[in-house]
Amino acid sequence: MFPAAQRIGGSAMGGATGVGGAKDDARVPWGDVLMSAVAAVSWALIGMAGTAALGLRLLEADAAGSLGPMTAAVVALAAGGSVTPSGDVSAFGLTSAEADTAIEITPLGVSLVGAVLLAYFFLRSLRAAGVVVSPAELLARVGALVALFVAMLGGLAWAGHDVITIDGGALGLDDVTGGGGGVEVPGLGDLGGLLPDRLGDLVDARASVGFTVDTVPTLLGGLCWSAGILVIALLASRRTPLPRGWEAVHRVVRPAVSAVVTVLLVAVAAGLAAAVYAAIGDDHPRRIAGAALLGAPNGVWLGIPIGLLVPWDGRATGELTRFLPDPLDDLLSVGSDQPVTLGRLAELDGRVWLLGVAAALMMLLAGVLTAARTPVGGGGVGAVGRAAATGSGGF
Repeated sequence: MFPAAQRIGGSAMGGATGVGGAKDDARVPWGDVLMSAVAAVSWALIGMAGTAALGLRLLEADAAGSLGPMTAAVVALAAGGSVTPSGDVSAFGLTSAEADTAIEITPLGVSLVGAVLLAYFFLRSLRAAGVVVSPAELLARVGALVALFVAMLGGLAWAGHDVITIDGGALGLDDVTGGGGGVEVPGLGDLGGLLPDRLGDLVDARASVGFTVDTVPTLLGGLCWSAGILVIALLASRRTPLPRGWEAVHRVVRPAVSAVVTVLLVAVAAGLAAAVYAAIGDDHPRRIAGAALLGAPNGVWLGIPIGLLVPWDGRATGELTRFLPDPLDDLLSVGSDQPVTLGRLAELDGRVWLLGVAAALMMLLAGVLTAARTPVGGGGVGAVGRAAATGSGGF
């Protein structure tokens, strides 16, 4: 890719009159830039809104309030925004000053759909731009896309300002949670903290809770979120052109980022497969599917650092602890000052050790993919040899 780019632009580097030099230094196709930004942002928000609405519908949340404002609030949260509760929030374990605290829980299932669509159309526009892209054009495409996304997110924040009243009694979840116990998945344990089997305990039947989207924090969060997605997409795509002089990024950075992104997506796919398996034998498969659409990456990516023996410090109180995966909810609720580790979780459920095995396999896969995707000039070193070198030197 880059040798061809150097041949095309070689004549322009000797003088300012070359066609390649004019394209690299001055011309920015603003019409294509704006149309590409509109397409990318539109499809990303459509995908996010569709995923959020479907997840809420499967959870039967529309029985308690208007689906439109709730969808707008979920999309705002997924893009890095925040929501402030209002009304009677005692059912959530929040009292006095805590009741005025903004909620910033991110439904990563919705975020992931938006990120994939945003990255796909952004990278597609760059590939159509030519063999090499100028820094000015790259900056213009990123800036236009981010600006349009933030503007559209402002509209969603305005739509989410309608108060969403949630009546716990209207949800009808008492018959679901009355029997106690969560959803058991072989190898993963009780997924009750990730799935909606305890929502009846979370929202009291006499509680009416409203939510309003915080405009300024949501716009700032959307700005950082969209810019971060574009940077990761540019670093992870090995077939997208870069500005001249960025060959080191393509050769050194892109293989590693691409491998990590691939492994994270595979982990999410495994989590969704586990949710499907859990839904098959459950009395309420629609609610399990809805929770998986909204939050499967939350549970999967939480388990990765724990499986890698990374200790966590945390403490949880109130009814919101019921959203934590089992046995993490029990561990954080005991009031101990000891960190959360894989060993301590395994004391409560021995199957948690499988997180360590899964994390080790993920590290191995990331190393092999990084080695196989790293371009090596000459020497005849194969993918197996590069994998061995990568494994000996660390990931």
